Amino acid sequence: MKLLQVAVLGAGRIGSYHVELLERQVEGIQVRGVYDLDRTRAQAVVDKFQLPRTYESVDEALGDEAVDVVLIASSTDQHATQIKQAAAAGKQIFCEKPIDLQLDAIDDALAAVKKHGVHLHVGFNRRFDRNFAEVKRLLETGAIGASHVLRITSRDPAPPPAEYVKVSGGIYKDMMIHDLDMARFLLGPDVESVTAFGSVMIDPAIGKAGDVDTAIAVLRYRSGAQAIIENSRQAPYGYDQRIEVHGEKGVLNADNMRDHTVTLGDRKGYHNPALPRFFVERYHQAYVNQFKAFVETLSRSGQPMPVSGEDGRAAVLLAEACTRSLKEGRTVRLEEFV
Repeated sequence: MKLLQVAVLGAGRIGSYHVELLERQVEGIQVRGVYDLDRTRAQAVVDKFQLPRTYESVDEALGDEAVDVVLIASSTDQHATQIKQAAAAGKQIFCEKPIDLQLDAIDDALAAVKKHGVHLHVGFNRRFDRNFAEVKRLLETGAIGASHVLRITSRDPAPPPAEYVKVSGGIYKDMMIHDLDMARFLLGPDVESVTAFGSVMIDPAIGKAGDVDTAIAVLRYRSGAQAIIENSRQAPYGYDQRIEVHGEKGVLNADNMRDHTVTLGDRKGYHNPALPRFFVERYHQAYVNQFKAFVETLSRSGQPMPVSGEDGRAAVLLAEACTRSLKEGRTVRLEEFV
C-alpha cells in the first residue's frame, strides 16, 4: 500500500508534535516536508526527523506533486486561506482547530473544499480519547436513557501570556471550543441557546487584553437537556479534564487520567498520583488515534471525515454565541446566526 505523503504547514509546538506522531506512531502516512515562516524552525524539524525537504513557501509545498495531504498547523489567521489554497491544489486537508475565528471566512473555506471535491478533517482530538469515546458509545447504547445534564470541566495548569490572549479570539474560541465540540459530540447538534458567564480571577493582564480567564457556558438543547461547561486558565494541581453525563437511568463519569491508580496513605493523609502536566501528556494517545482514523478514512473512498468542516464551523458558532452572550449579558439563541 502506498504511503500517503504529507506536507506540514507550521513548525511550532503543535506542528512539530504532529510531525513526531506521524513519523513514529502512525502507519500509512509519512511526512515529506515542512514549511514555516521561520525557515530556521522548519529546518530544525526536518533535521530532527530526517525528512526529505524544507519548503520555501506554501506554494512550493502545494506544488509538490508527490504530496497527497496538507496538514495545517500554522497560526489561526492562516488556516482558512491555506485550506482554500490546498483545496485548489487538489490536496486532502487536516487542519488544526479552529478553521478561523470568523464564520464568513469559514464559509469561504468550506465552499472551496466542496468546489474542489477534497476532504477536510478538523483537529478536535478529544473525540478520539478512549474515555470520552466510551462515554459516547454508552450513550448510544441507551445505558443511561435520555441525557439530562452534561458537565464538562476543563482547567489548564497555568494561564497563557497576555500577548497570546490578544490574538487567540478569547477563551471561548481558544480554550472552550474543545468542550463545545465535545458537547455536540456527546449530546448531538441540536443546541437551542447559550448563556455564558466570565470573569478575571487569575491574571489581570488577561482582562486588560480584553478577555476573561474563568468562564462558564450553559447550553440548552431542544430536548430540554443542558450542558454546563466550566473553564479555568489556572489549576495549580495539574491539567484537570472531567466529564459527567446524568440521565434518566443513571450517570456516566470520565475522570482524570493519572499515571497509575495507587493511593498512598500515611500519617499526613492520602496521596494520589499527580495529574498530567498539560494537553500533550493527557491527550497523546487521542492525537495518535485521530491520525489513525484520518488515514483509515482516506483509504476508504467516499467516506466522510471523522470530524468534518461543518463540525468545525459549528464549534466556532457556539463559541461566537458564548462571546456575544458574555458581552451583552443575555441568553443568545442560535437562530440569531441563521
